[in-house]
Amino acid sequence: MKQNIIAASILSADAAALGHDSKQVIAAGSDWLHIDVMDHHFVPNLTFGPMVCQALRDTGITAVLDVHLMAEPVDPLVKSFAKAGANYISFHPQATTDIGKTIQLIHDHGCKAGLAISPAISLDSIKNFIDTLDLVLIMTVNPGFGGQKFMPEMLPKIKAARELINARNIRLEVDGGINSETIALAANSGADTFVAGNAIFNTDNYKTAINKLKENI
Repeated sequence: MKQNIIAASILSADAAALGHDSKQVIAAGSDWLHIDVMDHHFVPNLTFGPMVCQALRDTGITAVLDVHLMAEPVDPLVKSFAKAGANYISFHPQATTDIGKTIQLIHDHGCKAGLAISPAISLDSIKNFIDTLDLVLIMTVNPGFGGQKFMPEMLPKIKAARELINARNIRLEVDGGINSETIALAANSGADTFVAGNAIFNTDNYKTAINKLKENI
């Protein structure tokens, strides 16, 4: 059985103290840092570029950097984020003209590859590629903004993704509205990797918040 992973989403961190906050949250028990890349094109918001990823590495952070591309075209960004120190790179199947080629590109650049599935997108879009993936990311909100409420209607999709993954060495990640209550629902549906932003960064004590998340898995 895989170790459960908490991935703190820096989208909810203080942008003026990103390095400091990131180090603090790792020290408090977060396993990964999750980096939401939005391009104001594929989704409405505009967030982080490869320089932020590189800056986190330059400040001494060695934790896994889990990059979620909500952007298109994907392939040029894969190269940039891999060079900047990403470990996982996930993208949306509708953001590339050749899913298999993009997955291979991620692997060729030394990173693990994930496919991200928005609420409106069927799991059918990943079935042909499941044996080439390292991570499946189920969005439990509509991509584009932090702070949204968890969509419980996505729980059957998480369960279906777990059945699709079966015994494969693939992480099943959930992102969107994860807090100490919803993390239990996602875990019971089969998720093993949990992206949390406001539930960690918008608290007075990161360690207490992360421990509460882990206790409720």
